[in-house]
Amino acid sequence: MDKRPNVIFVLADQWRGQSIGYRGDPNVATPRLDALAAESVDFENAVAGSPVCCPSRASMITGQFPLTHGVYINDVELVPQGPTLAESLQDAGYRTGYIGKWHLYGSPDGFYGRRRLPVPRDKQFGFDYWKGTECTHDYNNSIYYVDDDPAVQVWEGYDAQSQTDDACAFVSASDPDQPFLLMLAYGPPHFPLHTAPETYRERYADAAIQLPPNVPDELAADSVAALRGYYAHMAALDDCIGQLLDHLERSGAAEDTIVVFTSDHGDMMGSQGIQHDVKTCPWDESIRVPFLLRYPAALGSEGRVDPSVINSADIMPTLLGLCGLDVPETCEGRDVFAEGPLESAFLSMPVPILWGRTYGIGPYRGVRTARHTYVRSLDGDWLLYDNQADPHQLANLVDDPTHAPVRQELSALLDEWLDRLGDEFLPAEHYVERDGLGHYDEVLTPVGSSTGPGGSWRSTMVPTAPAES
Repeated sequence: MDKRPNVIFVLADQWRGQSIGYRGDPNVATPRLDALAAESVDFENAVAGSPVCCPSRASMITGQFPLTHGVYINDVELVPQGPTLAESLQDAGYRTGYIGKWHLYGSPDGFYGRRRLPVPRDKQFGFDYWKGTECTHDYNNSIYYVDDDPAVQVWEGYDAQSQTDDACAFVSASDPDQPFLLMLAYGPPHFPLHTAPETYRERYADAAIQLPPNVPDELAADSVAALRGYYAHMAALDDCIGQLLDHLERSGAAEDTIVVFTSDHGDMMGSQGIQHDVKTCPWDESIRVPFLLRYPAALGSEGRVDPSVINSADIMPTLLGLCGLDVPETCEGRDVFAEGPLESAFLSMPVPILWGRTYGIGPYRGVRTARHTYVRSLDGDWLLYDNQADPHQLANLVDDPTHAPVRQELSALLDEWLDRLGDEFLPAEHYVERDGLGHYDEVLTPVGSSTGPGGSWRSTMVPTAPAES
């Protein structure tokens, strides 16, 4: 390459793959992202294989799966076992910048004690320019820190707007002869759901909301109310992303810039009888995420849909490959353009946390292909869906004798993944005790006594996933 491409990586928090205009959601208007999709490779089967904030983010910047990088519950400090994405690009001469939510410094006290503290310079893992915070979702009084300055700062107004302004300034200040990596990590549309600017909330205050058929009647009103705020945040981010793309175009760098838009996981929003604000689950509302990648100089500007099942750990090797750089041997993910099409993604929840425990979701492993989802609990086969015939995952086919060959094939595929990653699929207590995490609030949350998609919940510290009724 005469000149390596720039990279702008836009990361939303808890934006599920179904809830976007170009994916057919009738409720939300996302014209700027729809226009980006028309110029991008749209990975329609992208997943967050470990659908929790910290595990997913750690996989994105290390190219590793949670039991390798060690962050399999929230607020465990990431200690990389190899170069990170930013360090790899920094070593190749890139200017690197990070703006927004980090959530990888962790809180070893187990009770979120570092979330409002500055992230030390050596824990920023290769980002030269830093305007970040460990974790906050107070979007209208949002704190951050600059580089290694311990003085707390506050974003003006709605933080996503001010962060976008800062991202535009970063692009403007970049040397055209030096490529850059910019990660812009928004907090929305993660809850709290009703804190978007008023102009966006008004759009959805009285709008008719269509719910999918896998939301039961008893959760319909709660889900509609939650979705109004969820979509308002999305509309606000859509405008912010449009602003950034317009600025990139005016800068003259759009042709040679890789733009990625994705999310760390989704949100159940009442589907499968699981209320809003819940992730951790193996259903599509939780694991599927949007994933757009635009790079006009190498991939053209005519949008196309790619069926590859790209996972969080695949992002780092894919971006390094597009930048013409070697992928570190420590990466477990795959370069989708060098190794694609990617036919399956590994799903992993070694230790269920918080809301998942409340709903009785226990440790699981699984695979997602373009057509099927197969999930195994510690008790054995748990879930099997034909996602083409049953996109809302209403019929669990795991005990259907006519689907036994498919189940056996997917079970063998999962075994291949487990063998490749050296994952013994042990009970959650093993990992919690091994790594000294038993004091974390994430694994101390009491198991709920109510019933939901799995019937009655077990009362052990970490339950195994029940079979669906």
